[in-house]
Amino acid sequence: MPAASYGFANTRGLGSAMSRHWFQLAERGTATTLLMIRWIALHIGRRAGRFLLFPITFYYLFMAPVARRGSKTYLRRVLGRRPSYLDVFRHFHCFAATILDRVYFRCGRLDRFDIHVYNDEILFEEVRAARGCILLGAHLGSFDVLRALALSLDKVPLKILMDKAHNATITRVLDELNPEFADSIIPIGGPETLLKVNEYLKQGFLIGALGDRVVSTDRTTRCQFLGKEASFPAGPMLLACALRAPVMLVFGLYRGGVRYDVYFECLSKQVTVGPERRLEEARRLTQRYAERLEHYVKLAPYNWFNFYDYWDESVSRT
Repeated sequence: MPAASYGFANTRGLGSAMSRHWFQLAERGTATTLLMIRWIALHIGRRAGRFLLFPITFYYLFMAPVARRGSKTYLRRVLGRRPSYLDVFRHFHCFAATILDRVYFRCGRLDRFDIHVYNDEILFEEVRAARGCILLGAHLGSFDVLRALALSLDKVPLKILMDKAHNATITRVLDELNPEFADSIIPIGGPETLLKVNEYLKQGFLIGALGDRVVSTDRTTRCQFLGKEASFPAGPMLLACALRAPVMLVFGLYRGGVRYDVYFECLSKQVTVGPERRLEEARRLTQRYAERLEHYVKLAPYNWFNFYDYWDESVSRT
């Protein structure tokens, strides 16, 4: 691949509760602490900010047992061996590093990073066609690197589907850095969400969403992922089916230091099935998404940030 530098139906289960619990763990960082880290990152520098990541990571390693167990469960599958505490530390540290870098991405300071974009021609093909597209990512690496690239290029119309109630403290502190990021959000929840998405698709916008974490309002479907069935939200693919929208994948992998690799893939040119086949097609596309997610997770195993029992079988199915 060439490189360039530059909620619909309700189902509830234990997996959803674990997902919400992880959000609560992430919110342990108070606004004061986050503001301090933001100030250090912007006024003293990234090196000082990264130095702070070590005590923060050690804190979570020993004080967040649910997240630690979730990390071990995942790492055992992706690494194919029993993970050590060093593996879990690397996993937590990678997450913390991407959070820190979000400060710089929100401020548009892309010049600090070595960003390589793969298959970007398919992104610009969709932009030129102005037909709108679902741009589906994951809690893998950094989605903010894509949002920063879109703003810097000034020709990629992008809106993001987000539940702003989750990680509210982090979101608020980061949104203060750049109002354009906050303005790009389409809040999830209520019938107006579908109407807004449809309106923006008709205007040629790319609609960004994350497709790998189930919350309490999601309809789910079971997919094979890393050797075992796991629940994935069916909402993004049901949305694509309902609105007959193309689906593109994007994953921004953190490679350490200042390096990020951003990958684009076409998952579906256009979903044109009738209403009677939408659920079947959504399941097929979600399984395909899970397969491609597995591919990229294996490329950067410490980049996947779902710190709960992802394979819990008590989650409701579609």
